[in-house]
Amino acid sequence: MMTEYSQEEESISQAHNFQLQRSLKLLHGVANGAVGYELEARSLRGIRVIQADAGFLHCKFIVPAHASDINGNWHAGAIATIIDSVGATAIYSVCHKVKVTVNFNIQYHSTAKIQEEVEIEAKANGNRGKLSSVLVEIRNKSKNGRLIAVGTQWTAGNDYRSPQPQAKL
Repeated sequence: MMTEYSQEEESISQAHNFQLQRSLKLLHGVANGAVGYELEARSLRGIRVIQADAGFLHCKFIVPAHASDINGNWHAGAIATIIDSVGATAIYSVCHKVKVTVNFNIQYHSTAKIQEEVEIEAKANGNRGKLSSVLVEIRNKSKNGRLIAVGTQWTAGNDYRSPQPQAKL
């Protein structure tokens, strides 16, 4: 009986690991421009995943010049893109589906300059049916962990399938 339980537990663990790897592959694809839009790729280029578990991501990122405003500050839109992408990856790692964002809030507390290192941490807070939530924090590692932004994101399962072309007879 004990063997059956450990085999079941191992099977569940493999499924969670597979989904985590799938979600990290998607984030990597977006960051490299293979998936998604150029704006996302430009905002995410250079992101490094330090720790990843189901529903949790910890990343490091050096603020690049191309993601800054005219004053050399990290552009608020680039920050929002990272919060959206890393948060969605954390949710995807536990939900097995890409979901659509239905509510997205960001509180900006400070900024980072070009070439400063920041840490991004995303934690999936809940997953109930089609609705999921995540909290993303960005801190300036170059300035002793000073809080840059906090994002909360609610996503919902999208069961809509676009119409498929009909075969011509």
